[in-house]
Amino acid sequence: MRILLIEDEKEMAEALSAALSKQGIVIDHIMFLDDALELVRQHTYDAILLDRRLPDGEGLKFIPRLRRAGVDTPIIVLTARNEPMERIEGLDIGADDYLGKPFLVEELMARVRAVLRRPANLAEPQITVGQMIIDPLHLSVNIASNPIDVPRRELSILVALAKRQGKTVLRSILEAAVYNYEEEIQSNAIDAHISRLRKRLQDASAGVLIHNIRGVGYLLREE
Repeated sequence: MRILLIEDEKEMAEALSAALSKQGIVIDHIMFLDDALELVRQHTYDAILLDRRLPDGEGLKFIPRLRRAGVDTPIIVLTARNEPMERIEGLDIGADDYLGKPFLVEELMARVRAVLRRPANLAEPQITVGQMIIDPLHLSVNIASNPIDVPRRELSILVALAKRQGKTVLRSILEAAVYNYEEEIQSNAIDAHISRLRKRLQDASAGVLIHNIRGVGYLLREE
């Protein structure tokens, strides 16, 4: 899962990014609305977390700009402006949810899952391949009905491969699933994650194979 966080409070952004990363989510953080619009044009996000008071404008006015640009990504407003009429204003202008600060990360995650469960946003149902059932929304993997622990970056790679099972997945797609736009990516990072993931799945008798398509990417298929 990849989320865009538009927030100008540095401490809040760092804490939120760290907490969500531990949940297996790739976070792209930006402070300015114009920069955020450019990121949305370049990347596909599962959700957008949007503050209201930003250096270059009111966050709520950004929502119609996104919708006019054809962006239908779910938007959750995160703000200290949490009076009833302010919440109504946010929802009426097009936000999918509205959460007042301070809040628990657990509540935010529950709200993210809720907006992604809505019919228009059900882009990632459970994926079954081999003996595995992968739930991208809840970031879980079960093999033969037994849950297994998969580190977040390996899990992001597994989801990207399983969604395209039987097809070659470009390295660039795997990198985008694992790293945010600010992170420096080592040349062998994806290979190292794949190596550990292969062993983990083999040890758990997952019934799948991951093939290296030399110079292009990787392919996952049933064993």
